[in-house]
Amino acid sequence: MATKWWQNEVVYQIYPRSFQDTNHDGIGDIQGMINHLDYIRDLGVTMIWVSPIYKSPMVDMGYDIADYQDIDPQFGSLDDFKIFLSEAKKRHIKVIMDLVVNHTSDQHEWFKQALADPQSKYRDYFIFKNTKNGEVPNNWRSIFGGSTWEPVVNEPNTYYFHTFAPQQPDLNWENPALRKEIYRMINWWLELGVAGFRVDAITHLKKDLDWTSLPADGSDGLVSVIKKGQNRPGIDVFLKELQQETFDKYDAVTVGEAYGVPEEDLIKYIGPNGYFSMIFDFSYMNIDVKNTDEWYRGRNQWSVKDLREALFSSQQVASKVKGTLANVLENHDQPRVLSKLVPDKQNQTPAAAKALATMYYFLPGIPFIYQGQELGMKNFVRDDISEFNDVSSINNYQMALKDGYSKESALSAINDKSRDNARVPMQWDHTEFAGFSDVAPWLKMGSDRTGIDVQTELADKNSVLNYYKKLGAWHHDPVWQKVITTGDLQPLSSLPETVIGYQRILGKQVLTVLVNLSPDAVQIDRNKNGAILEKVGNVTINEKNISMSGYGAVVMGLNASK
Repeated sequence: MATKWWQNEVVYQIYPRSFQDTNHDGIGDIQGMINHLDYIRDLGVTMIWVSPIYKSPMVDMGYDIADYQDIDPQFGSLDDFKIFLSEAKKRHIKVIMDLVVNHTSDQHEWFKQALADPQSKYRDYFIFKNTKNGEVPNNWRSIFGGSTWEPVVNEPNTYYFHTFAPQQPDLNWENPALRKEIYRMINWWLELGVAGFRVDAITHLKKDLDWTSLPADGSDGLVSVIKKGQNRPGIDVFLKELQQETFDKYDAVTVGEAYGVPEEDLIKYIGPNGYFSMIFDFSYMNIDVKNTDEWYRGRNQWSVKDLREALFSSQQVASKVKGTLANVLENHDQPRVLSKLVPDKQNQTPAAAKALATMYYFLPGIPFIYQGQELGMKNFVRDDISEFNDVSSINNYQMALKDGYSKESALSAINDKSRDNARVPMQWDHTEFAGFSDVAPWLKMGSDRTGIDVQTELADKNSVLNYYKKLGAWHHDPVWQKVITTGDLQPLSSLPETVIGYQRILGKQVLTVLVNLSPDAVQIDRNKNGAILEKVGNVTINEKNISMSGYGAVVMGLNASK
């Protein structure tokens, strides 16, 4: 198979609000992104994903869009964004944006028109239902808690539908006129020069049109909307049309946020003619919680074996359909990986951060780095729910209290899993506001910052940051690039239970990756794995064994073609 242009990209996700403030308002902006393009390039990054910067009331931090074709003034202007595109291009960095087309903001002009005039064409751009008895149309629960139905003011017995927050009304994808508007907007951005999109919540576009209630799955008498509004039959019609009318015309790269796609449908999503270039591998993203949406229900007991099985089974399924995965440890919706996958605080060290990086960086697919991940940033500890901004965290806290959890246990769960953990300001130095801003930022700083910032880590050749730079360099190394991009994946068995190991094989070249996710040293039988290319912690090799310290890792290369 021919290699696609995007198959050796390394992607960096910027959360603009928390990246760099240059106009002294405590909120990150586009100029801040421009100022750090050299820093991003030096990580070996070739593509930036920019989280939403569209005009928005920011109820869900930009995932509630009020104008698809304008930039929110707090970040700058459309002209600023064009400069960002052009400055990135000078550094051979492509830019992708967030595409949020399952819903808009309730402040979007379309929705305002839909409310103002029930007879307008915009009423059919969204999902409205009338009932006769003053009750909501069904018992579906939104992902952020509460009913998916919101009453329309001054229209008795009329409701509109929202999968997420009430301020995020769902678009009606059954309406061809709406779909055309969406395609026109997407193509406008592609004409402007963006390389593609990360596609948000895309598996929710199709709803079961019977709109019937189901047996409740919670004490609130409601049932998760996922059962009737995610990956439903008929979604393929929308996704195929979307692909043909937009992405295919521009050879755009697309990354689907596609939770819950059944294995048998994966070929349609990321096969050779799939709807998307790749989808995120979320197989292990919520390994730490019992319930993905209602994470106040507590931590899940997981083992390295569970993590290993999740990693390799998703890779094998993708390989079977000749598809590509976007490999992630963190994003704007997840807590910090060091705090998540290394439960004991005393083990949340730079070595552990580097071991986790090694684990995912050499897998088939495209590595994504979320801002601050390359520093080994950790979760915070907040003392009160008033210190949180994230709508999902606040809703989880309130649901926990309703379900009888104590304030202490509810707050503990929120601290562990809150999306705000990833949204604290980027740590550029060790000053009060970490070089992010010279005024108090929009969200309180992280509480575990010592030694974890760009200025400190640039000066330390053994830092997490400098290790990520080395990993980026391997992706572009002329000897190993092709193995990393196209080599077969061979998971290694017969390893200690705390070790994740695999090989990438192409012809006579073999890359071997071994990662010890435990504080205890391990010993592994040695095979013919070649020379050490990269290592974390103490790694010693003799004729028979490889010994690795706790949270140690090693990458070895065998190049028999030489």
